[in-house]
Amino acid sequence: MKPSTSKFIKSRIPSVTLFSFVVFIMIFNSCQNPSKNDGGVDSVAVAQQLIGLEFTQSERDSLRDGLKEDLGAYEQLRSRSIGNEIPPSIWFNPAPTGRSFNQKQLPIQWDLPKQVQLPENKNELAFYTVAQLAHLIKTRQITSFELTQLYLERLKKFNDTLQCVVTLIEEEALDKAKRVDKEIAQGKYKGPLHGIPYGVKDLLAVKGYKTTWGAMPYKDQTIDETATIVRKLDAAGAILIAKLSLGALAWGDVWYGGKTKNPWNLEQGSSGSSAGSASATSAGLVAFSIGTETLGSIVSPSTRCSVTGLRPTYGRVSRHGAMALSWTMDKIGPICRSAEDCALVFEVIRGQDDLDQSTVDKAFNYDPDINFKTLRVGYLKSLFERDYFNKKNDSICLEVIKDLGATLVPVELPNDIPVGALSIILTAEAGAAFDELTRNNRDSLLVRQIKNAWPNVFRQSRFIPAVEYIQANRHRHTLIQEVDKIMKDLDILVSPSFGGSQLLITNLTGHPCVVVPNGFTESGNPTSITFLGNLYDEASILAFAKVFQEATDFDDKHPPLFK
Repeated sequence: MKPSTSKFIKSRIPSVTLFSFVVFIMIFNSCQNPSKNDGGVDSVAVAQQLIGLEFTQSERDSLRDGLKEDLGAYEQLRSRSIGNEIPPSIWFNPAPTGRSFNQKQLPIQWDLPKQVQLPENKNELAFYTVAQLAHLIKTRQITSFELTQLYLERLKKFNDTLQCVVTLIEEEALDKAKRVDKEIAQGKYKGPLHGIPYGVKDLLAVKGYKTTWGAMPYKDQTIDETATIVRKLDAAGAILIAKLSLGALAWGDVWYGGKTKNPWNLEQGSSGSSAGSASATSAGLVAFSIGTETLGSIVSPSTRCSVTGLRPTYGRVSRHGAMALSWTMDKIGPICRSAEDCALVFEVIRGQDDLDQSTVDKAFNYDPDINFKTLRVGYLKSLFERDYFNKKNDSICLEVIKDLGATLVPVELPNDIPVGALSIILTAEAGAAFDELTRNNRDSLLVRQIKNAWPNVFRQSRFIPAVEYIQANRHRHTLIQEVDKIMKDLDILVSPSFGGSQLLITNLTGHPCVVVPNGFTESGNPTSITFLGNLYDEASILAFAKVFQEATDFDDKHPPLFK
């Protein structure tokens, strides 16, 4: 969030109408005397120091009438309320100049399990993958109603411990499960998600239920529509059973109801901001969940809770009905127990949506029979060679990848662009998204009021000149071209999940990633590794991750307290 990006990522690991520097001159400007404030200080001179510019006295004098006119314009704009759902008429396109992408969709041949048997202890089903549960439902070894009851009971039993549920959707879920069972009995099977219970991060609107964004100022908010992604999952026959917690306004794991816990270590929060989605999936309270990421909000909680998360390419999944934090960085993706599950969910939720103009329609040619020997696999050499907390586990993973037949090619991400400084893009857009919250002083209702939290960051955003926001996006354009020079020669790029600027860079460029569990620290806390792909090529990284998970057992482990 801040120019000190590593500090922000560490704290958040957690989703334009901008004003030029003249906005914040109001803080110093006296309406009675446009040249001086009440203390006799030249307000323009003070303001120019805050943004590192230097004007002469005569230049400042020439500015004053225009600044006063601008202030009047701001007041006119502010007199009309603008909801969080209204985007700016400026669209971000992550595609590098001159690059084209595959739009020809081929039939997907899913390699789903065919020999799944119902366990004697049905509680074990809580940790079955979507693919396994789909077989049981399709073969009618268990009903969707039974499975929905099982997960609802677990949500009620463990929510006090994990603090991961905002709203339980019980009656409607059970009614839909009954209808699903009738459909399947009549031979109307819709596919692998038919009858599967799931949860969504509570920044996605669902008509008839509260959408709180995890924040006290919005705890009673209802939005009279249903997010596109929820409607797509509903059409596929999935059963929504819970709206899950998020750090307030998509930062961290603290929300107005408490702190969402890591099922592996109840002394820890589950990280953020898709805190409840990762925690509930890990603890076997839902079969899968939906999270969002702006800067680490799928990667971080998936790591902390030892689940598999997919951050799709920017624009791959509709954000209609989702809380906006950063219009050019927000992304929505699944959090599951396996990469295969992520592929099953992604196939349903992806695609163009007229209600979200940033979405695109690109092919998803997933092939589980990926050949490691033909893959071009890069790895971020300098990040793996440094001394860091997860070096041992990551090194083992590199050896597994080599053993599977891949040749690892050392590469490096661009280091000549001031990437940390580009975080002002997120800060500025977030400030615009919650402009009225700041101006109405309702940000004081948020639980976290420390220096490194939204209320202060929203205020800080008002001091970002519009020119600098535009300049940052021009540097972002250059960054996109530079990263593409590296990625276009690769199918997969393997990276430590944290460290360096990888997480910020790839969120700025919009590249997809799959984060998968890869072991535990000496103290028993989960760790992960990240597989990055080319833009719109979720198919390759998901197939790669599936083979990796079949060769290892990291994804088969579940938190003992919740078995």
